[in-house]
Amino acid sequence: MTLIVSDLTIARGGVPVLEGLNLTLAPGQALVIRGPNGIGKTTLLRTLAGLQPPVTGKIVGAEDTIAYAGHSDGLKPTLTVTENLTFWAQVFAAGSIQPALDAFDLNDLANRHAGNLSAGQKRRLGLARLLVTGRPIWVLDEPTVSLDTRAVGMFADAVRAHLGQGGSALIATHIDLGLDAQVLDVGQFRAKLPALDDFDGGFL
Repeated sequence: MTLIVSDLTIARGGVPVLEGLNLTLAPGQALVIRGPNGIGKTTLLRTLAGLQPPVTGKIVGAEDTIAYAGHSDGLKPTLTVTENLTFWAQVFAAGSIQPALDAFDLNDLANRHAGNLSAGQKRRLGLARLLVTGRPIWVLDEPTVSLDTRAVGMFADAVRAHLGQGGSALIATHIDLGLDAQVLDVGQFRAKLPALDDFDGGFL
């Protein structure tokens, strides 16, 4: 499934932050989103994931194809690692959770409650959820936060495997993951401030 975004304008708090944005993400492709803090990267990813509507523009290929991983790990702290992954596998009618446990080295933690994991372990479990969704497009917002160097390598390997199986990934990150990926700096789509009339200008 190809994700096509055309002439997109998105807003945060009712104020446009990015406008006229276009991108295409084809199967097997990774696209890294870059831009300064506050430019609207998180807002863009949340919009593509269907968590908020765009102001204008068109998004094709997103419905029921995107697995989103944001700043929150999306875990149930009273459930074990195995129970968390099983829950998400059941939600998405996926198969075995074993590949997810293996990919993020979670086997030794399988019976530990998520609430008792370290920040890095929680992040690994949160990312492992992607593997049990069965969805072809991964939309990821700063996925390596709290990960050590070894875990970053696990994540990069998981993305490569996903791409090799015909999936795709849209990743907002400031670090080099060593992926064969295109880079899109969304700063070029920064929304222009609305024109002020004399009345509004008197209060600024």
